[in-house]
Amino acid sequence: MRVYSPEFKADAVALYLSDPSHTFEGIGKDLGISRETLRNWVRAERARRGGGSTTSTETTQVDSPPMAEELQAENEALRQELAAARKEMQKLAIERDILRKATKFFRTRDDLVTSRCQFIEDHHHAFGVKRLCQVLEVARSSFYKWRAGRAARVARERADVALAERIRSVHAEWDGTYGRPRITAELCEEGERVNHKRVGRVMRKFGIAGLRLRKRQVTTVPEPSATPVPDLLGRDFTASAPNTKYVGDITYLPVGDGEFLYLATVIDCFSRRLVGWSIADHMRTSLVTDALRAAGRARGSLAGAVFHSDHGAQYTSHEFAAFCRELGVRQSMGTVGTSADNALAESFNAALKRETLRGARRYDGARACRLAVFRWTTRYNTRRRHSANGQQAPIAYEQQSATLTLAA
Repeated sequence: MRVYSPEFKADAVALYLSDPSHTFEGIGKDLGISRETLRNWVRAERARRGGGSTTSTETTQVDSPPMAEELQAENEALRQELAAARKEMQKLAIERDILRKATKFFRTRDDLVTSRCQFIEDHHHAFGVKRLCQVLEVARSSFYKWRAGRAARVARERADVALAERIRSVHAEWDGTYGRPRITAELCEEGERVNHKRVGRVMRKFGIAGLRLRKRQVTTVPEPSATPVPDLLGRDFTASAPNTKYVGDITYLPVGDGEFLYLATVIDCFSRRLVGWSIADHMRTSLVTDALRAAGRARGSLAGAVFHSDHGAQYTSHEFAAFCRELGVRQSMGTVGTSADNALAESFNAALKRETLRGARRYDGARACRLAVFRWTTRYNTRRRHSANGQQAPIAYEQQSATLTLAA
């Protein structure tokens, strides 16, 4: 009997409940579990939430007709849900009105913190300070602190205006050639007690700049690994046994309106099995270490295995190199800018997006994206046929290989 992690159970229940047309039979086949196991997980989750009758077509066919008490309890639950939905709709309508007004208010303002506090001050009689702070993500203590410092800010603004006039005078006297250091020296010599930081801030604020003839050059210096990483695969994405050669990559998952999630993968070259993966809303090194850690848990140990990737900053970081050494994994990298050197991982990413998006440009949100990836990756390992495996699913191919090895 398999032991399933709490995360797997929670994702399986969420996937089943995400669409009323889902059945225990269909989802169970996709995830490689029995329908009764999934049914028990769903019942346990509904009982934990407070109960509600099962609504799937399959359960209606198998279970006995609901009793009057059950119908009454279901009606009461629906009434409570309706009341909560109405309350939430009212709350969202108020927040929508706030954001509409705030959009016009912020359009021409540079300092967002000050703009938010000023907006709250101008509209707190209509919406209340608490609601405005929640919608604009401002701590109430910060707003009240901003309000208490209003007199000091007015005085500081007047002082900045007076200083800006003196700076302009010096700036004009020297034909606009003086910058912050020389203007500060001029002011100090005239008896003005001011430091170069304040002078620089006021110059930036009022658009005063010294003469600059040199071109600015921006260079990017990537973080190198402790030692150069060789290419141990040479575009040979085959392996004679499982747990010997892996490839991995990071791919963008477009969600919502201009946002992204990021998926890191670890794929076994022997069976094309997705052994480890991680999904997050960031691209820090922890994204790829989490994926490799998941592969280690799935295999028991990765000692002696080769992990091949591109030259992304996450894979070339010292942190990832140290983590590979800790697991006993040998790193391998292809040529910079050559996608063919990691073609197996690139092909996996393309298939995932093609078969989950189905022509759409984006997923319907972060939750829908996570559930779609969870379902597809599980189906990929347990059911999806792969041409490199003789049209067998990766797990089935590994099991057949193990059986043939034992027979030999």
